[in-house]
Amino acid sequence: MDAALLSAPARTADSAAASTALLTDRYELTMLQAALRSGAARRRSVFEVFTRRLPEGRRYGVTAGTGRVLDAVEAFRFTTPQLDWLSDQQVVDEPTLAWLADYRFGGDIRGYGEGECYFPGSPVLVVEGSFAEAVILETLILSILNYDSAIAAAASRMSAAAGTRPLIEMGARRAHEQAAVSAARAAYVAGFSATSDLQAGFQYGLPTTGTSAHAFTLLHDSERDAFTAQVESMGRRTTLLIDTYDLAEAVRTAIEVAGPELGAVRIDSGDLLMLAHRVRRQLDDLGAEKTRITVTSDLDEYAIAALGTAPVDGYGVGTSLVTGSGQPTCSMVYKLVARASSDAPDAPLVPVAKRSAGAKSSRGGRKWGARRLDAEGVADAEVVGTGPVPAELADRQLQIPLVRGGEVVGREPLAAARERHIHSREQLPMSATQLSKGDPVIPTEYVTG
Repeated sequence: MDAALLSAPARTADSAAASTALLTDRYELTMLQAALRSGAARRRSVFEVFTRRLPEGRRYGVTAGTGRVLDAVEAFRFTTPQLDWLSDQQVVDEPTLAWLADYRFGGDIRGYGEGECYFPGSPVLVVEGSFAEAVILETLILSILNYDSAIAAAASRMSAAAGTRPLIEMGARRAHEQAAVSAARAAYVAGFSATSDLQAGFQYGLPTTGTSAHAFTLLHDSERDAFTAQVESMGRRTTLLIDTYDLAEAVRTAIEVAGPELGAVRIDSGDLLMLAHRVRRQLDDLGAEKTRITVTSDLDEYAIAALGTAPVDGYGVGTSLVTGSGQPTCSMVYKLVARASSDAPDAPLVPVAKRSAGAKSSRGGRKWGARRLDAEGVADAEVVGTGPVPAELADRQLQIPLVRGGEVVGREPLAAARERHIHSREQLPMSATQLSKGDPVIPTEYVTG
């Protein structure tokens, strides 16, 4: 291990809590140093966030994390302890440290609204400013959009499979503690109703829910004692966990303790399809026709779809959600697509693009994105272009202003992003929500102005 790492002083998690500036890769700052020295750092530049392909099995992507990006860009400020550390570690030279000390992003950002669906090549986010101020945001922006959008895509598939039945996000114990908060937020954007994570509820205003685990039942001398304690504490509308011992006995005991007014029961193991039918019949026979059934136990979109005909009233999803249901990233990239021909403020932009062989080439030029609809109002193409937007697509543009002159102008409540996602998904062809593997549900078409 590097001796510098072994000798570095311990830093508490909140030592720079207000700053996001070091949530980046070292080469962002070394590029900055070299550009400052060459004089190219001042050139007006356009960076674009997009993905070359969707993860395997996905028919569409979901933009999520945009609001977090805006917060993170605002908080991208280098503190004195951070600058001192960069100096001690000789990451950059003194002129670069002086530039970083005064850093404030002063450019423009526009992008797809949070919750909007996207496809390969979609210009999900466009960052414009000097090369210096825009390049150092790369890692931070990608880390947020790649994770949040992956979670939202999984959550969207799950909410489509669930239909009108509510979904609870409950993956906090299966992820990094901060990632779990971000996952709960992204899941809410894509259709989940609530989360078990209290920090997510506190930080983003999400509805929270939760009652008890098997430990609570095991703590008491009998299941009846446990149910009685919970009902006396939380009322008859609570949810009782019924699969600690014998399921049929637990249902009987639950109704004896809470009466037919019991809010819900939760099943957390076993053959959920068969057990849900058995429990529903038993509840109905006991006069508890309005008592709901919630199921958990390592659910994903496929399991949720398989339970579509079961008498289930809601789902709780953990591991599969916070891991993107097998696709924990969207492989989004942040590429320079245009830069000024000189340092002059009015110098024209020149398209630039990577021309390497294979699948990593890109298209130059500052782009816009629009979604073309057919005569029935169903999307039939993602249109990505440079230059003027065709008149027939003028009202179908997907990018909205997010930051203007360094000031955030696109912050919105999560409810708006949630509604945007519902509307966007509804406009896609019906096959978009099929769980079978396939190509993107609509093609991406490129036009040049």
